Amino acid sequence: MTSVLRRLVIDTRPLRDYPQYRRLWAGQTISLLGTQITLVVVPVQVYALTGSSFAVGLLGLVALIPLVASGLIGSTLVDAFDRRRLALGTSAGFTLASVVLLAQQQAHLRQVWLLYLVVAVQSGLAGIDSPARRAFIPRLLPADQVAPANALSQISYNVALTGGPLLAGLVLATAGVGAAYLLDVVSFAGSAYALLRLHPMPPGPGGMRPGVAATLDGFRFLGTQPVLMMTFGADIIAMIFGMPRALFPALAQQRFHAGPGAVGLLYAAVAAGALLGALGSGPLARIRRQGRAVLLAIAGWGLAIIGFGLTASLGPALIFLALAGVADMISAVFRSTILQQATPDGLQGRMQGVFIVVVAGGPRLGDLEAGGVATLAGLEFSVVSGGLAALAGIGLLAALVPSFRRYEARSPG
Repeated sequence: MTSVLRRLVIDTRPLRDYPQYRRLWAGQTISLLGTQITLVVVPVQVYALTGSSFAVGLLGLVALIPLVASGLIGSTLVDAFDRRRLALGTSAGFTLASVVLLAQQQAHLRQVWLLYLVVAVQSGLAGIDSPARRAFIPRLLPADQVAPANALSQISYNVALTGGPLLAGLVLATAGVGAAYLLDVVSFAGSAYALLRLHPMPPGPGGMRPGVAATLDGFRFLGTQPVLMMTFGADIIAMIFGMPRALFPALAQQRFHAGPGAVGLLYAAVAAGALLGALGSGPLARIRRQGRAVLLAIAGWGLAIIGFGLTASLGPALIFLALAGVADMISAVFRSTILQQATPDGLQGRMQGVFIVVVAGGPRLGDLEAGGVATLAGLEFSVVSGGLAALAGIGLLAALVPSFRRYEARSPG
């Protein structure tokens, strides 16, 4: 029984056997919690200052534009300079931005433009920071530990995604906005400590002088790699057509006849499912046909979203969303693993930059698609047709790129 449980639960060897990775994982989890607190508090402050939901919605656009720019252009820095130093620089930038948020609140400046500016700076830094950190993993771990490390990253991310907003609500209710921003400032200490203990990470062969030419070179490489293109295409299809989060407020009220608390449950269900799935992700380390696993995971996502769209009860709806979260976690683990292992070291930064743009931009386009279809044809049609479109889209990609179906891990666990 013990042996069976060890095979089912998440593989913790990257944490147990590799101290540098362990410190990075712990530091990143702490800083992500702080970041999620700020992601809740800034909209609360914007709404308190303006009373406008439109002003709050603009935060998404303000964040997306610099993220795309830095993800495509700024990530070329990752292939040209020491990645550890870059991450230390971005960590310092994040800390300074949080200090500005704290200072403006303490000084009662009440300037919405300043909040927008800080959010834009944070988003731009993320487009460099995330590719640099993701490029650490193939350097720190052997090939058979990359997939378990990505599963552990999913735990870190989803713990922050569920715990951060809950902690933000608690702090806001008991200590106020200033205390929440202070927690974010302090949280970066964990990440900084881990980075200071990390050995140098100079760029690998194939790096170029940062700039537009390096970005174009990265896209030329991507154009010759259908398997890598599929890792992006699969996520785009799932998020644009099968992500109905923009409909959660309307569904909570009109379909489930529930209050605002139900909206929070709907938003949290996907992350909770992903977290539970990651905790039981031990078998993923032994899967060789990683391309096929991505295809099946996206298909599972589509089926779960269809089930969510067809149910009229809140309980089953949350279960379907949690199942969608499990499928998304599996897809994310293998897409990340394929990208990290099939990309030359000198191109890691640029490919990870594209990854960040896709991951961040897809759900926002999905919000637009879901809302537009719901306006024209109704809520149920929007959700169910989105799930069906995800199934059809991933099936079409699988037929067009058979090499992805056949892709196998280079060094399976």
